[in-house]
Amino acid sequence: MSSKGLLLVHRELKRWYKRSGIYLIGLVGVFLLIGLLTSIQPAYRLSSSTLHTWTSQISGPSFLHLMSMENRLFEGAYPEDYEHIKMSEGLFQMATSIKPDDPRSFLGRELPGFSAYDGQIVVAGEGTDYTTMAVESSPPMEIFDQEEEGVVPKEGQSPAQDSPPKDQALPTTGDKDVVLIYHTHNRESYFPILPDGATDAFHSKANITLVGDRLAESLKDNGIGAKVDKTDITKQLKDKGMEYYESYDMSRAVVQEAMSSERELQYYFDLHRDAIGKEHTTAEIDGKTYARIFFIVGGEYAHYEQNLKLANELHEKMEEAYPGLSRGVMTKKGSGTNGKFNQDLSQNAMLIEFGGVENTLDELYRSADAVGEVFSDFYWQAEDQ
Repeated sequence: MSSKGLLLVHRELKRWYKRSGIYLIGLVGVFLLIGLLTSIQPAYRLSSSTLHTWTSQISGPSFLHLMSMENRLFEGAYPEDYEHIKMSEGLFQMATSIKPDDPRSFLGRELPGFSAYDGQIVVAGEGTDYTTMAVESSPPMEIFDQEEEGVVPKEGQSPAQDSPPKDQALPTTGDKDVVLIYHTHNRESYFPILPDGATDAFHSKANITLVGDRLAESLKDNGIGAKVDKTDITKQLKDKGMEYYESYDMSRAVVQEAMSSERELQYYFDLHRDAIGKEHTTAEIDGKTYARIFFIVGGEYAHYEQNLKLANELHEKMEEAYPGLSRGVMTKKGSGTNGKFNQDLSQNAMLIEFGGVENTLDELYRSADAVGEVFSDFYWQAEDQ
Protein backbone atom coordinates (compact mmCIF):
# COMPACT_ATOMS: atom_id res chain seq x y z
CA MET A 1 0.00 0.00 0.00
CA SER A 2 1.27 3.43 -0.90
CA SER A 3 2.19 6.00 1.69
CA LYS A 4 -0.82 8.08 0.61
CA GLY A 5 -3.16 5.14 1.26
CA LEU A 6 -1.63 4.55 4.68
CA LEU A 7 -2.17 8.18 5.54
CA LEU A 8 -5.85 7.97 4.61
CA VAL A 9 -6.30 4.83 6.72
CA HIS A 10 -4.56 6.51 9.64
CA ARG A 11 -6.87 9.52 9.39
CA GLU A 12 -9.98 7.33 9.28
CA LEU A 13 -8.85 5.35 12.31
CA LYS A 14 -8.10 8.55 14.19
CA ARG A 15 -11.54 9.91 13.33
CA TRP A 16 -13.19 6.65 14.39
CA TYR A 17 -11.32 6.63 17.73
CA LYS A 18 -12.36 10.22 18.33
CA ARG A 19 -16.04 9.47 17.67
CA SER A 20 -15.90 6.32 19.78
CA GLY A 21 -14.36 8.31 22.61
CA ILE A 22 -17.15 10.86 22.45
CA TYR A 23 -19.79 8.11 22.46
CA LEU A 24 -18.10 6.36 25.37
CA ILE A 25 -17.85 9.56 27.39
CA GLY A 26 -21.51 10.33 26.65
CA LEU A 27 -22.56 6.81 27.72
CA VAL A 28 -20.59 7.06 30.96
CA GLY A 29 -22.13 10.49 31.54
CA VAL A 30 -25.66 9.06 31.18
CA PHE A 31 -24.93 6.32 33.72
CA LEU A 32 -23.41 8.85 36.11
CA LEU A 33 -26.48 11.09 35.79
CA ILE A 34 -28.83 8.15 36.42
CA GLY A 35 -26.79 7.16 39.44
CA LEU A 36 -26.87 10.71 40.75
CA LEU A 37 -30.64 11.08 40.34
CA THR A 38 -31.35 7.77 42.07
CA SER A 39 -28.95 8.25 44.96
CA ILE A 40 -29.57 11.84 46.06
CA GLN A 41 -32.09 12.56 48.78
CA PRO A 42 -35.73 12.46 47.62
CA ALA A 43 -36.25 16.08 48.60
CA TYR A 44 -33.80 17.18 45.87
CA ARG A 45 -34.99 14.94 43.07
CA LEU A 46 -36.82 16.30 40.04
CA SER A 47 -40.15 14.55 40.54
CA SER A 48 -43.46 14.59 38.73
CA SER A 49 -44.85 16.72 41.56
CA THR A 50 -42.20 19.31 40.80
CA LEU A 51 -43.21 19.37 37.15
CA HIS A 52 -46.84 19.58 38.26
CA THR A 53 -46.02 22.61 40.39
CA TRP A 54 -44.28 24.31 37.48
CA THR A 55 -47.05 23.66 34.98
CA SER A 56 -49.78 24.59 37.46
CA GLN A 57 -48.57 28.17 37.23
CA ILE A 58 -50.01 28.32 33.71
CA SER A 59 -53.77 28.47 33.27
CA GLY A 60 -55.74 26.36 30.80
CA PRO A 61 -56.39 29.27 28.40
CA SER A 62 -52.67 30.02 28.43
CA PHE A 63 -51.96 26.48 27.22
CA LEU A 64 -54.50 27.07 24.45
CA HIS A 65 -52.57 30.19 23.49
CA LEU A 66 -49.32 28.21 23.28
CA MET A 67 -50.97 25.51 21.20
CA SER A 68 -52.55 28.10 18.89
CA MET A 69 -49.06 29.21 17.90
CA GLU A 70 -48.88 25.96 15.95
CA ASN A 71 -52.55 25.54 15.07
CA ARG A 72 -54.81 28.59 14.68
CA LEU A 73 -57.93 26.47 15.25
CA PHE A 74 -57.26 26.56 18.98
CA GLU A 75 -57.95 30.30 19.00
CA GLY A 76 -61.65 29.51 18.67
CA ALA A 77 -61.61 27.93 22.14
CA TYR A 78 -60.45 31.09 23.93
CA PRO A 79 -62.80 32.29 26.72
CA GLU A 80 -64.54 35.56 25.89
CA ASP A 81 -62.66 37.51 28.57
CA TYR A 82 -59.30 35.92 27.83
CA GLU A 83 -56.23 38.14 27.71
CA HIS A 84 -53.16 36.92 25.86
CA ILE A 85 -50.37 35.83 28.15
CA LYS A 86 -47.08 37.61 28.42
CA MET A 87 -44.32 35.10 27.85
CA SER A 88 -41.93 36.84 30.24
CA GLU A 89 -44.54 36.77 33.00
CA GLY A 90 -45.37 33.12 32.35
CA LEU A 91 -41.73 32.05 32.40
CA PHE A 92 -41.20 34.02 35.62
CA GLN A 93 -44.10 32.25 37.31
CA MET A 94 -42.88 28.82 36.19
CA ALA A 95 -39.35 29.48 37.37
CA THR A 96 -40.19 31.05 40.74
CA SER A 97 -43.74 29.84 41.56
CA ILE A 98 -44.48 33.48 42.39
CA LYS A 99 -47.63 35.15 41.08
CA PRO A 100 -47.46 38.95 41.24
CA ASP A 101 -51.23 39.20 41.81
CA ASP A 102 -51.32 36.58 44.59
CA PRO A 103 -49.44 37.56 47.79
CA ARG A 104 -49.69 33.99 49.11
CA SER A 105 -47.09 32.90 46.56
CA PHE A 106 -44.53 35.23 48.19
CA LEU A 107 -45.07 33.81 51.68
CA GLY A 108 -45.77 30.13 51.02
CA ARG A 109 -42.15 29.00 51.14
CA GLU A 110 -41.11 31.22 54.03
CA LEU A 111 -43.84 30.65 56.64
CA PRO A 112 -44.35 27.13 58.05
CA GLY A 113 -47.90 25.90 57.52
CA PHE A 114 -48.77 28.70 55.10
CA SER A 115 -49.38 26.10 52.38
CA ALA A 116 -52.72 25.44 54.10
CA TYR A 117 -53.93 28.57 52.31
CA ASP A 118 -53.04 27.28 48.84
CA GLY A 119 -56.64 26.41 48.06
CA GLN A 120 -58.56 28.21 45.35
CA ILE A 121 -61.91 29.85 46.05
CA VAL A 122 -64.15 28.86 43.15
CA VAL A 123 -67.35 30.46 44.45
CA ALA A 124 -67.11 32.94 47.31
CA GLY A 125 -70.02 33.09 49.69
CA GLU A 126 -70.76 36.15 51.80
CA GLY A 127 -67.61 37.27 53.62
CA THR A 128 -65.43 34.55 52.11
CA ASP A 129 -61.94 35.49 50.96
CA TYR A 130 -58.39 34.18 51.38
CA THR A 131 -58.35 35.30 55.03
CA THR A 132 -61.45 33.25 55.89
CA MET A 133 -60.76 30.06 53.95
CA ALA A 134 -61.49 26.68 55.49
CA VAL A 135 -58.66 25.68 57.84
CA GLU A 136 -57.87 22.00 58.24
CA SER A 137 -56.54 21.37 61.75
CA SER A 138 -53.97 18.59 62.16
CA PRO A 139 -53.48 17.88 65.86
CA PRO A 140 -50.74 15.61 67.20
CA MET A 141 -51.99 12.11 67.99
CA GLU A 142 -50.99 12.56 71.65
CA ILE A 143 -54.00 14.77 72.39
CA PHE A 144 -56.31 11.79 71.89
CA ASP A 145 -54.75 9.85 74.75
CA GLN A 146 -56.73 11.81 77.33
CA GLU A 147 -60.07 13.56 77.07
CA GLU A 148 -62.65 15.03 79.38
CA GLU A 149 -66.31 14.11 79.37
CA GLY A 150 -68.35 15.85 76.70
CA VAL A 151 -72.01 16.79 76.67
CA VAL A 152 -73.69 14.20 74.45
CA PRO A 153 -77.46 14.67 73.92
CA LYS A 154 -79.58 11.62 74.58
CA GLU A 155 -81.56 10.07 71.76
CA GLY A 156 -84.77 11.97 71.05
CA GLN A 157 -83.64 15.14 72.82
CA SER A 158 -82.31 16.99 69.79
CA PRO A 159 -84.14 20.19 68.81
CA ALA A 160 -87.15 19.81 66.55
CA GLN A 161 -86.64 20.59 62.91
CA ASP A 162 -87.32 24.21 62.02
CA SER A 163 -88.46 23.63 58.44
CA PRO A 164 -92.25 23.56 58.03
CA PRO A 165 -93.87 20.28 56.98
CA LYS A 166 -94.71 19.93 53.31
CA ASP A 167 -98.33 19.50 52.29
CA GLN A 168 -97.96 17.09 49.41
CA ALA A 169 -96.79 13.49 49.75
CA LEU A 170 -93.04 13.25 49.34
CA PRO A 171 -91.35 10.86 46.94
CA THR A 172 -89.15 8.35 48.68
CA THR A 173 -86.29 5.99 47.95
CA GLY A 174 -88.05 3.37 50.06
CA ASP A 175 -85.67 0.95 51.75
CA LYS A 176 -82.75 2.06 49.60
CA ASP A 177 -79.93 4.07 51.18
CA VAL A 178 -78.62 6.31 48.42
CA VAL A 179 -76.41 8.58 50.56
CA LEU A 180 -73.41 7.56 52.65
CA ILE A 181 -72.42 9.96 55.44
CA TYR A 182 -69.02 9.37 57.00
CA HIS A 183 -66.43 11.28 58.97
CA THR A 184 -62.74 11.11 58.13
CA HIS A 185 -61.91 13.35 61.10
CA ASN A 186 -64.59 11.78 63.26
CA ARG A 187 -63.43 13.32 66.56
CA GLU A 188 -63.61 16.93 65.41
CA SER A 189 -65.78 18.64 68.00
CA TYR A 190 -67.19 22.00 69.11
CA PHE A 191 -66.36 23.88 72.31
CA PRO A 192 -70.05 24.51 73.27
CA ILE A 193 -70.63 20.74 73.65
CA LEU A 194 -67.41 20.23 75.61
CA PRO A 195 -66.74 21.05 79.30
CA ASP A 196 -65.85 24.64 80.18
CA GLY A 197 -62.13 25.21 79.86
CA ALA A 198 -61.56 22.60 77.15
CA THR A 199 -58.52 23.55 75.11
CA ASP A 200 -58.79 21.03 72.26
CA ALA A 201 -61.97 20.70 70.18
CA PHE A 202 -61.76 16.93 69.78
CA HIS A 203 -63.80 14.20 71.49
CA SER A 204 -64.56 10.51 70.96
CA LYS A 205 -68.36 10.89 71.36
CA ALA A 206 -69.38 14.57 71.41
CA ASN A 207 -68.24 15.41 67.90
CA ILE A 208 -69.10 15.86 64.23
CA THR A 209 -70.85 12.47 64.11
CA LEU A 210 -73.82 14.09 65.90
CA VAL A 211 -74.23 16.32 62.85
CA GLY A 212 -74.01 13.26 60.61
CA ASP A 213 -76.85 11.62 62.52
CA ARG A 214 -78.97 14.73 62.25
CA LEU A 215 -78.33 15.09 58.52
CA ALA A 216 -79.34 11.46 57.97
CA GLU A 217 -82.59 12.08 59.92
CA SER A 218 -83.35 15.14 57.82
CA LEU A 219 -82.67 13.30 54.58
CA LYS A 220 -84.97 10.46 55.62
CA ASP A 221 -87.68 12.96 56.58
CA ASN A 222 -87.39 14.23 53.01
CA GLY A 223 -87.60 10.77 51.47
CA ILE A 224 -83.87 10.17 50.96
CA GLY A 225 -82.45 6.98 52.46
CA ALA A 226 -79.11 7.64 54.15
CA LYS A 227 -76.57 5.55 55.99
CA VAL A 228 -74.20 6.96 58.61
CA ASP A 229 -70.85 5.25 59.07
CA LYS A 230 -69.58 5.52 62.66
CA THR A 231 -66.11 4.08 62.18
CA ASP A 232 -63.72 5.63 64.68
CA ILE A 233 -61.02 6.57 62.18
CA THR A 234 -58.90 8.24 64.86
CA LYS A 235 -58.85 5.10 67.02
CA GLN A 236 -57.80 3.02 64.03
CA LEU A 237 -54.94 5.44 63.37
CA LYS A 238 -53.81 5.15 66.99
CA ASP A 239 -54.04 1.35 66.97
CA LYS A 240 -51.92 1.12 63.83
CA GLY A 241 -49.39 3.75 64.85
CA MET A 242 -50.35 6.03 61.96
CA GLU A 243 -50.35 9.84 61.88
CA TYR A 244 -53.35 12.16 61.68
CA TYR A 245 -52.55 13.24 58.12
CA GLU A 246 -53.13 9.61 57.07
CA SER A 247 -56.81 9.80 58.05
CA TYR A 248 -57.99 9.81 54.44
CA ASP A 249 -56.08 6.60 53.73
CA MET A 250 -58.01 4.99 56.57
CA SER A 251 -61.43 6.36 55.60
CA ARG A 252 -60.83 5.34 51.99
CA ALA A 253 -61.30 1.72 53.01
CA VAL A 254 -64.63 2.67 54.62
CA VAL A 255 -65.92 4.21 51.41
CA GLN A 256 -64.67 1.36 49.23
CA GLU A 257 -66.29 -1.23 51.50
CA ALA A 258 -69.61 0.64 51.37
CA MET A 259 -69.39 0.89 47.58
CA SER A 260 -68.81 -2.83 47.17
CA SER A 261 -71.42 -3.98 49.69
CA GLU A 262 -74.22 -1.49 48.98
CA ARG A 263 -74.61 -0.96 45.27
CA GLU A 264 -77.54 1.45 45.66
CA LEU A 265 -75.38 4.21 47.18
CA GLN A 266 -75.07 7.22 44.86
CA TYR A 267 -73.69 10.09 46.97
CA TYR A 268 -70.87 10.20 49.51
CA PHE A 269 -70.65 13.04 52.04
CA ASP A 270 -67.64 13.42 54.32
CA LEU A 271 -68.58 15.81 57.15
CA HIS A 272 -66.01 17.98 58.94
CA ARG A 273 -65.90 21.08 61.10
CA ASP A 274 -63.76 24.12 60.43
CA ALA A 275 -61.19 25.53 62.85
CA ILE A 276 -61.86 29.26 62.44
CA GLY A 277 -63.92 31.55 64.68
CA LYS A 278 -67.67 31.88 65.02
CA GLU A 279 -67.88 35.29 63.36
CA HIS A 280 -67.01 33.58 60.07
CA THR A 281 -69.00 30.36 60.56
CA THR A 282 -72.36 31.67 61.74
CA ALA A 283 -75.27 33.13 59.77
CA GLU A 284 -78.55 34.63 60.97
CA ILE A 285 -81.52 33.72 58.80
CA ASP A 286 -85.08 34.73 59.69
CA GLY A 287 -84.06 35.47 63.27
CA LYS A 288 -82.30 32.13 63.86
CA THR A 289 -78.58 31.38 63.85
CA TYR A 290 -77.11 28.66 61.68
CA ALA A 291 -73.66 27.09 61.42
CA ARG A 292 -72.44 28.00 57.95
CA ILE A 293 -71.26 25.29 55.57
CA PHE A 294 -68.39 25.18 53.09
CA PHE A 295 -68.08 22.81 50.11
CA ILE A 296 -64.52 21.50 49.61
CA VAL A 297 -63.36 19.73 46.45
CA GLY A 298 -59.98 18.08 45.99
CA GLY A 299 -58.17 19.21 42.85
CA GLU A 300 -55.66 16.41 42.28
CA TYR A 301 -57.53 13.68 40.45
CA ALA A 302 -58.79 13.15 36.94
CA HIS A 303 -62.51 13.98 37.11
CA TYR A 304 -62.57 16.58 39.88
CA GLU A 305 -64.50 18.96 37.58
CA GLN A 306 -67.55 16.70 37.97
CA ASN A 307 -67.41 16.89 41.75
CA LEU A 308 -66.85 20.63 41.47
CA LYS A 309 -69.97 20.92 39.33
CA LEU A 310 -71.97 19.13 42.03
CA ALA A 311 -70.60 21.45 44.72
CA ASN A 312 -71.43 24.55 42.67
CA GLU A 313 -75.00 23.37 42.09
CA LEU A 314 -75.55 22.63 45.78
CA HIS A 315 -74.10 26.00 46.74
CA GLU A 316 -76.45 27.80 44.37
CA LYS A 317 -79.47 25.94 45.71
CA MET A 318 -78.40 26.68 49.29
CA GLU A 319 -78.16 30.37 48.44
CA GLU A 320 -81.66 30.33 46.96
CA ALA A 321 -83.23 28.65 49.98
CA TYR A 322 -80.99 29.96 52.79
CA PRO A 323 -79.08 33.07 51.66
CA GLY A 324 -75.74 33.38 53.45
CA LEU A 325 -75.69 29.84 54.82
CA SER A 326 -73.04 28.63 52.38
CA ARG A 327 -69.55 30.08 52.64
CA GLY A 328 -68.89 28.98 49.09
CA VAL A 329 -66.92 26.38 47.15
CA MET A 330 -63.17 25.91 47.12
CA THR A 331 -60.68 23.43 45.70
CA LYS A 332 -57.67 22.25 47.66
CA LYS A 333 -54.46 20.79 46.31
CA GLY A 334 -50.74 20.97 46.85
CA SER A 335 -48.20 19.79 49.38
CA GLY A 336 -50.14 20.90 52.46
CA THR A 337 -53.32 18.93 51.87
CA ASN A 338 -54.63 15.54 50.73
CA GLY A 339 -55.80 16.80 47.34
CA LYS A 340 -58.28 13.95 46.75
CA PHE A 341 -60.35 13.47 49.93
CA ASN A 342 -61.46 10.11 48.45
CA GLN A 343 -63.51 12.02 45.87
CA ASP A 344 -61.66 10.22 43.09
CA LEU A 345 -63.80 7.19 43.99
CA SER A 346 -67.05 8.83 42.86
CA GLN A 347 -68.20 11.82 40.83
CA ASN A 348 -70.86 12.37 43.51
CA ALA A 349 -68.51 12.70 46.47
CA MET A 350 -68.34 15.84 48.60
CA LEU A 351 -66.54 17.16 51.67
CA ILE A 352 -68.74 19.56 53.66
CA GLU A 353 -67.49 21.70 56.52
CA PHE A 354 -70.23 22.25 59.12
CA GLY A 355 -69.57 25.33 61.22
CA GLY A 356 -66.48 26.02 63.29
CA VAL A 357 -65.18 25.22 66.75
CA GLU A 358 -67.50 27.76 68.43
CA ASN A 359 -70.85 26.82 66.90
CA THR A 360 -73.58 25.36 69.11
CA LEU A 361 -75.40 22.09 68.58
CA ASP A 362 -78.67 23.91 67.84
CA GLU A 363 -76.94 25.91 65.09
CA LEU A 364 -75.41 22.76 63.64
CA TYR A 365 -78.71 20.89 63.68
CA ARG A 366 -80.50 23.74 61.91
CA SER A 367 -77.85 23.65 59.20
CA ALA A 368 -78.08 19.87 58.89
CA ASP A 369 -81.85 20.21 58.42
CA ALA A 370 -81.32 22.90 55.79
CA VAL A 371 -78.81 20.77 53.88
CA GLY A 372 -81.12 17.77 54.07
CA GLU A 373 -84.01 19.80 52.67
CA VAL A 374 -82.01 21.42 49.87
CA PHE A 375 -80.23 18.22 48.85
CA SER A 376 -83.51 16.29 48.70
CA ASP A 377 -84.90 18.85 46.24
CA PHE A 378 -81.69 18.57 44.22
CA TYR A 379 -81.84 14.76 44.29
CA TRP A 380 -85.41 14.48 43.02
CA GLN A 381 -84.82 17.05 40.31
CA ALA A 382 -81.79 15.08 39.15
CA GLU A 383 -83.83 11.85 39.17
CA ASP A 384 -86.52 13.44 36.98
CA GLN A 385 -84.03 14.44 34.29
